[in-house]
Amino acid sequence: MNAGSGGRDVVAGNRLMTSSLAVDDGLHDDGTSGFLPGEITRGWARVAAALPARVGEREFETWLRALAPGACDGDELTLTLPSPFLRDWVRGHHGDLIESLVRAEMPGVARVIFGVAPRPGGAISGTRPAVAAASEAAIVQAAPSQQQAAATRSVTNDLAAPLDERYTFDSFVVGKPNEFAYACARRVAERPSSPGFNPLFLYGGVGLGKTHLMHAIGGELTRSGRVSVAYMSAEKFMYRFIAAIRSQSTMEFKEQLRSVDVLMIDDLQFLIGKESTQEEFFHTFNALVDAGKQIVVSSDKSPSDLSGIEDRLRTRLGCGMVADVHATTFELRMAILSAKANSAQVSVPPKVMEFLAHKITTNVRELEGALNRLIARAKLVGAPISIETVPEVLHDILRAHDRRLTIEEIQKRVAEHFHIRLTEMTSQRRARAVARPRQVAMYLAKQLTGRSLPEIGRRFGDRDHTTVMHAVTRVQQLMETDATFAEDVELLRRMLES
Repeated sequence: MNAGSGGRDVVAGNRLMTSSLAVDDGLHDDGTSGFLPGEITRGWARVAAALPARVGEREFETWLRALAPGACDGDELTLTLPSPFLRDWVRGHHGDLIESLVRAEMPGVARVIFGVAPRPGGAISGTRPAVAAASEAAIVQAAPSQQQAAATRSVTNDLAAPLDERYTFDSFVVGKPNEFAYACARRVAERPSSPGFNPLFLYGGVGLGKTHLMHAIGGELTRSGRVSVAYMSAEKFMYRFIAAIRSQSTMEFKEQLRSVDVLMIDDLQFLIGKESTQEEFFHTFNALVDAGKQIVVSSDKSPSDLSGIEDRLRTRLGCGMVADVHATTFELRMAILSAKANSAQVSVPPKVMEFLAHKITTNVRELEGALNRLIARAKLVGAPISIETVPEVLHDILRAHDRRLTIEEIQKRVAEHFHIRLTEMTSQRRARAVARPRQVAMYLAKQLTGRSLPEIGRRFGDRDHTTVMHAVTRVQQLMETDATFAEDVELLRRMLES
C-alpha cells in the first residue's frame, strides 16, 4: 500500500473512530450512517449559536439568520437558504467557516452543501410575502428577456424613483465646463461596466446638470432594453434601508438592489455621518461591481473631499471614473437659455438672455426657472418679453443675487487663499506671486458678479478694462493646461458661492 492511499485510509479510519465516540455522531445503533432529524436540529442549533461570535452579530442577522438545515445524505449535510443570491453569497463569504463549525459539532459530517429552499409562501422568515415574492421575481432563472423585465419591474416599483423623460442627452447643453462629464456619461450609457468607468462618479455644485446626466444614462439604457436600471437618491436609499430593518426584510432589500444591472445613487453626500447606511451601501457597491454591474453616483464634492464618509467607501468611489461638472461660463449659460427658448417656441430678445446670463451665474435650475417665469408671464398676459419687464417679474431672484457676492468679498477670499495682503489686489506690483492671485480674483469677479469689465478694473486699482480681459483669458488658459491651478480656482469659486 502506497503512502497516499494509506493516508486516506487513516483519515477515513479516524473519522469512523471519532464518530463511534460521539453522542450525535451520525451512526445509529444498527451501524448505518446518516442523522436522525432530531440530531440534525440539535447539531445545527449549536452551530447557529456559535456563528454570531465568529462573524459578528450584525453580519449574522443580515446574512446567516436565514440558514436552515436540510437533508443529510451519508456524510453530506445540506444547508438551505431562501434564494440563489443568498446561497452564493453565504457560500462565498462564510462557507469554509460554517463547514468547520459543522464538522466540530457534528463529527459524522464530512461535507456541507449549500442549497436553495424557498420558504413557505415565498417569504423569508419574518418578512412580508409580497416583498419576498417581488425579490424572487427579480432573480429567478428565466429567459433573459423575462428575467430583465421581472427585475426591472420589481426594483422600479418597490425601490427606485422614476426617470424623468425630459432629461436626455439631446436636451443637455454641452460646453467646456461639462463636456468631459457628458462624454463619460455617454460612454456608460453606450457600454455599461466598461473598464475604467465603473463606478462613474459625477460631482459639482447644485443645479449644474449632474441629475440631468444620470437620468439621461438611465433613460438611454432603459430604452435599449438590454439591462435593468434602478435610480434613487441617497436619501431614499437610506429610508428604504431603515424600513427594511423595521419590517425585518433586509434580505429582500439587498436582493432587489443586487438584482439590477445598473444602480444610480444621486446626492451621495446625504449619507455623511450615517454609518449604518454607508456600510450597507458599501456592501451593495462591492457586490454589484464584483458581479460586473455598473454603478453611477453623484455628489456635490469629489470622493476625496467627502469628509464624514468612511475611508474604504471613499477609496472605492474614486477607483473608477471621476468627472467634475464645472460651474457654467457666460457662453454656456447663453446656450442653455437659447435652447430653452427654442424648446418653448418663444422669442426671447438677446438682451434679456444676456441680462439673465450675467445675473444668475451659479445655478442652471434657477436660470431656467427665471426664463420659465418670463415665458409664462408673456403667454398669460399676451405681452412680449422685454428687458423692461425682467426686474418686475424676477425682482426676488435679482435681489438675492445682487446681495450674494461683492468684488471686495472675492478679493478678500482670494488674498487669504494665496496668502497675500488684501492691499496687493489694488497695488501696482507685478511679481507673479501677486499678479496671479489678482488675475484669479478678476476672473472670479467676472464670472460671479456680472459686473462690467470697466467696473471690475476700477475695483482693482483703477485698471483698464483690457487688463481685466487679459486676466480672464489668462486664467482660462491656465485652467486648461494646469490641473492643480484649475482645482484651486474651482475650490475658490465654490467657497464663494456657498
